[in-house]
Amino acid sequence: MNIIFSEYGIILIFLGISSFLSILLFMLSYILTPQKMDQEKVSAYECGFNPFDDARSTFDVRFYLVAILFLIFDLEVSFLFPWSIVLNKLPIFGYWSMVIFLIVLTIGFIYEWYKGALEWE
Repeated sequence: MNIIFSEYGIILIFLGISSFLSILLFMLSYILTPQKMDQEKVSAYECGFNPFDDARSTFDVRFYLVAILFLIFDLEVSFLFPWSIVLNKLPIFGYWSMVIFLIVLTIGFIYEWYKGALEWE
């Protein structure tokens, strides 16, 4: 039992402190900030829809396209970070496989740019 606590006890303590701090900061921000609704807070933002409207209204497909494109290029960066850290330990195959991966993504980016997927009217 003592061995288990010594290995996982620090993780449990960290989890407890982080949970306490997150709840405390959330409660403080709720208590200390004004909760008045003004014109700026209830105006349409980001997606162009009123925030207090019917949830089943039609949604422009361009927002989905932008979100998917963001996810694709965000995942590209998540592959690049570990690759760049171990680049000096990788064989030449590891280097060229990432170069091919980046070329494929670049071709896809050029294609969507050519098709007008990034144009916002």
